[in-house]
Order: sequence, then structure tokens, then C-alpha cells
Amino acid sequence: MYQDKYLTCKECGSEFLFSASEQEFYAEKGFTNEPGRCASCRAARKAQRGGFSAEPRQERQMFPAVCASCGVETMVPFQPRGDKPVYCRDCFNNRRSSW
Repeated sequence: MYQDKYLTCKECGSEFLFSASEQEFYAEKGFTNEPGRCASCRAARKAQRGGFSAEPRQERQMFPAVCASCGVETMVPFQPRGDKPVYCRDCFNNRRSSW
């Protein structure tokens, strides 16, 4: 049903293959437009928007806390203020599943 065809990248002007399998994938996902950029220009654009980066992600700062439910010492990704309970991962997940 689908046949390979070549498209022109609107970013760099080079021709790129829009394969039959890619066309089928686009159709399955409900995409109505053909790709306007070649794979390398799409990757560069995605990197500019923050889609992915070659650099490793910064480590998330963690803060020590004591679980309000079981009393175990844990680390959480926010600074506890003291006015609300803080839970370890297990207690938090148990509470969330009961909501």
C-alpha cells in the first residue's frame, strides 16, 4: 500500500527517504502530515528544545527527612518545611494507592 518516497528537508534542503514502514507508522499514529525535516535536522531541533542532550543530567538535590508514618530516615527531593508530614517512598506509595 505504501511506497518509499524521497522528501526534501525544509531545514537543510537535502533529500531524505520517507520509507513505506515510516509512512505506515505515521498512519497508525494518526499523523496527517509528512515529516518536513530529515532525521539529523529533527534530532538537532529536538536537542535545541531540550528533548535530549548529550550531556548527563544534573543530579537532583536530596534532603534528609524522617518518615511521618514508619519513622525511617529517608531522602526526599524537596526541603521539608516541618508543617506537613513527609513520607518515605514505601509509605508514600502505600498512601497514594489508597486514594
